Amino acid sequence: MRRTFSTLLTLSLVFAGCKAKEAFDKAKISQDLSKRGTLDLMKDVANDKYDPPKDGKLTDGQVQMYLKLRGHAKDNAQVARKEAEAHAKAADKAGNKSVAGMIEGFKTLGSAADMFTADIRAAKDLGYNTQEYLWVKGQILAVSTTAMGEKLQQTMSAQMDASYAQMKKTYDEAKDEQTKAMYKQSLDAMEQSRKESAVEAQKNADPALAYNKQLLSKYENALNAFANEMAKYSDKPEETQKAVDDWQKNLDKATADAKKSQ
Repeated sequence: MRRTFSTLLTLSLVFAGCKAKEAFDKAKISQDLSKRGTLDLMKDVANDKYDPPKDGKLTDGQVQMYLKLRGHAKDNAQVARKEAEAHAKAADKAGNKSVAGMIEGFKTLGSAADMFTADIRAAKDLGYNTQEYLWVKGQILAVSTTAMGEKLQQTMSAQMDASYAQMKKTYDEAKDEQTKAMYKQSLDAMEQSRKESAVEAQKNADPALAYNKQLLSKYENALNAFANEMAKYSDKPEETQKAVDDWQKNLDKATADAKKSQ
């Protein structure tokens, strides 16, 4: 009993400590936002320059930089979002046509700007080149959104293959030539469509994108970048993350179901 109580007490202290640190970190971010607004930030990063590699390929260090910055950028965005909401409510309460309401309105715009520059602020806070970070983020989001398209395409292809297999079976079982000719025409059209899609995909293949996807996969699922980007600005980030996870699971299930029916 004593051991159980001791364990619970320890967990409670750890949890309380985490909550206290989280509150302290957010208070520190809020203090920084009040001291260094978006205009000050932009002046601070104006001298940052970066020439991206011509091959468009990321390095391990750049991916690690992105992942390290992501949590801090999310914290910045969440604090700025809540402050924007608070200023907007204060403006409504004071009356939009009043002086106090106008002041709060300007503060709302300022906080909104802080929210959308959260990444740049995080990069500057942690001592990274903001222009390099923005390029890296762009490359990783390109990988993530392409992965989403590929996953959707995989499901559609599996469903098309299932439809093709079912139609082929019907064609094989058809007794009269007129019916067989009709199904043969549809089968040929589907086959041609699949070949054209494969050729188009190969033509549009980007070596840098493929390389970056493989590199990112060493650290996480490629879809996580898009999910985290959406969650960063959401008032319910956990639900946003879950929605992307559920979308992925539903597509995986639909793909598996389509393959089973072939």
